[in-house]
Amino acid sequence: MHVLSMSILLAWSSTSFAELVVNNNSATSSANESSASLNWSANDVSQFMEDDDSLEVSPQGSTSVTTTLRGGGTATITSSATPQKSLQIRDTSGYSSQPSVNARAALVMDAQTGEVLYSKNSNMSVPIASITKVMTAVVTADARLNMSEEVTLQMIDFAGAGGKNSSSTLRAGDTMNRAELLLFALMKSENPAAAALARTYPGGRSAFIAAMNAKAKQLGMTSTHYAESTGLDPHNVSSARDLGILVSAASQYGLIRQFSTTPTYDFNLGYRVLKSNNTNALVRNGGWNINLSKTGYINEAGRCVVMHTTVNSRPAVVVLLGAPSSQSRTNDATNLLNWLSSLPKRV
Repeated sequence: MHVLSMSILLAWSSTSFAELVVNNNSATSSANESSASLNWSANDVSQFMEDDDSLEVSPQGSTSVTTTLRGGGTATITSSATPQKSLQIRDTSGYSSQPSVNARAALVMDAQTGEVLYSKNSNMSVPIASITKVMTAVVTADARLNMSEEVTLQMIDFAGAGGKNSSSTLRAGDTMNRAELLLFALMKSENPAAAALARTYPGGRSAFIAAMNAKAKQLGMTSTHYAESTGLDPHNVSSARDLGILVSAASQYGLIRQFSTTPTYDFNLGYRVLKSNNTNALVRNGGWNINLSKTGYINEAGRCVVMHTTVNSRPAVVVLLGAPSSQSRTNDATNLLNWLSSLPKRV
């Protein structure tokens, strides 16, 4: 029995989430299910969509999600057509009393207007570690694959990249569906899960990497290059500016928002349960309205984090690259969020 033992059938198009249709009969029957399984009641599913209007565009993302609930019944999200909008970044950062950060590069950007509110070395191309997995999730979503398809992890998924070993609580032979792989990759940053997503992509790993770089080019990420899907390879490089564009685009996919901000989850693989926590302390602890999150670390990249958040009614992207430690990264992020909350409220 799988944790995401939901028959997730994704119909993909270039339209937006707009209408939520839920079979309310499933709400009561799933209310008493164990937290070790993904039980989406009517209320749970309604929270799948944020109430922020800025988050309702889903370019080439899931626009019809049918989930079989553990307690019976289904919940369906459908949508109406809205074209993807291209984000034009405008560097107009000029606010006084800007905070200092220890990270090597940083960006705070209004996710709706593209206005840069804070910038530090934002055009410098650097290794990005597991921030790579945001693009891995976008390419997986764009592929229109069956998310309930079973995938068995292979030894090659644990080989790592860039000469690095892939540390993991997963094992070769573990079997889960594609949705579980995506949740593992986004919330817990499991490298074998991200590797398996690339391996099982139509055309295999090389086609997946080509799709990653093609998507970066499509989005206007001019300082970005991907060599593989996990982030272990330091040849995966980008800039804070480019990642601002990516996070703004990725936040338009409901599934990526949902999975990347899951604070904790017990993955039931049938023969063992893996208790897992989100890698971002700010997500685990709550207190901020974080819509999307991803952390990253390899020696070459330092401690990194990207977030899409809403502060004072302003949808914003926060990017930090190359912090010297996890605590420094959390402190930098907290300082930037506190500073962002002090700016005039958006109307």
